[in-house]
Amino acid sequence: MTNVWIRQPLAIYTGNEQDARGGIVISDNRIVELVPDRGHPQTPVDLLFDASQQVLIPGLINTHHHFYQTLTRACPPALNKKLFPWLQTLYPIWAKLTPEALRAATELAMVELLLSGCTTVSDHHYLFPGGLEDAIDIQADVALKLGMRATLTRGSMSLSTDDGGLPPPSVVQTEKAILEDSERLIRRYHQRDAHGLLEVALAPCSPFSVTPGIMRASAELAGRYDVGLHTHLAETNDENAFCLKQFGQRPLDYLESVGWLHDRTWLAHGIHFNDEEVARLGQAGTGICHCPSSNMVLASGICRVRELQQAGAPVGLGVDGSASNDHSNLMQEVRQAMLIQRLRYEADEFTHTDALSMATKGSAQLLRRPDIGELAVGKRADLALFKLDEPRFSGAHDPLAALVLCGASQADAVMVNGEWRVRDKRWLGGDLNELMARHREASKTLYSA
Repeated sequence: MTNVWIRQPLAIYTGNEQDARGGIVISDNRIVELVPDRGHPQTPVDLLFDASQQVLIPGLINTHHHFYQTLTRACPPALNKKLFPWLQTLYPIWAKLTPEALRAATELAMVELLLSGCTTVSDHHYLFPGGLEDAIDIQADVALKLGMRATLTRGSMSLSTDDGGLPPPSVVQTEKAILEDSERLIRRYHQRDAHGLLEVALAPCSPFSVTPGIMRASAELAGRYDVGLHTHLAETNDENAFCLKQFGQRPLDYLESVGWLHDRTWLAHGIHFNDEEVARLGQAGTGICHCPSSNMVLASGICRVRELQQAGAPVGLGVDGSASNDHSNLMQEVRQAMLIQRLRYEADEFTHTDALSMATKGSAQLLRRPDIGELAVGKRADLALFKLDEPRFSGAHDPLAALVLCGASQADAVMVNGEWRVRDKRWLGGDLNELMARHREASKTLYSA
């Protein structure tokens, strides 16, 4: 066991009020000491890491993504469309997804996130065309090889165009197949690895792509194993209209009717809630993942972050799918979150530290991970360090504010579970050029198939 002192950072954001301006001490995979300004560790130290030119923050946590969509970024047929026609354009392309393409997409998305300072990812994979039944197994294998923390949500679609839904019949599954595979994945992967890297949640895609039966059954299964529940909800006004027509209820009423309104659930987007619904979400402790860039690209609206938080609903951050963002950079998403919230609130009502908090402690709350999201004694050693050595930072006076305001996008060093995964802005786990070449080939093949 080696004790490492990350010493005297240029600036530090702990996510709490504790003084750690002298740095932090890590032993194995945990933070064991916060060092006050100008102080020295009481813990014996084996290695020193000089952070005097770097800003230290907790590892960022991405709580909503679709890794496979990295294969269809800036896809011509889907440009400049609202959510429903955007989905209907892309479903036939995504239906051709292969295991090899998913592996490349998963690895590329996770490495891209890692390079942006992200240490924990959550992917929502709901697409299971023939031959891709083991999609979540592929993602688990990639995550373990990369050494990244991941909550893999087993998505599902059971309501096709034949039944009044949006997806084509070729990508939906039966309720029996969905539930059997969901239970298998929980038993195989959820909190089973030695380093606490993998968790599993259940994630029927959306009200317009699954039946009420699969929503209820997924809730029952998740309750039996105490795992999280995740879905898209209240993303657009079109979705509200769909729910009223299909179920005779607004989206949140529908969610409650199928047993999902509680604190094990987190929802992607959560834009179109009224005041009464915001209060109910807070009372239930149901979380919301804010996806600012995607919401802007698809012109979906602006999440009511402050009202949700004040009501008691935890709010985290996600980049969403790379076909509606179109990147997987969580540090850039922090800045985007601050900017879009300034369109709803006054400048002093949503700050750069509020945006950072959403991407760290807030996101950890959504995933029910009290062991990450802050720099504090006993927490996992997940962290990111950023150098302010690019032209965009020249003249910046507050190093922490500069990360957000000046638009940091690439971490200098990233540690996950006490292990360095990025150093000198370089991914240590493989050949990035080779990965990009493999990913580009998979993208070209998918689009031209």
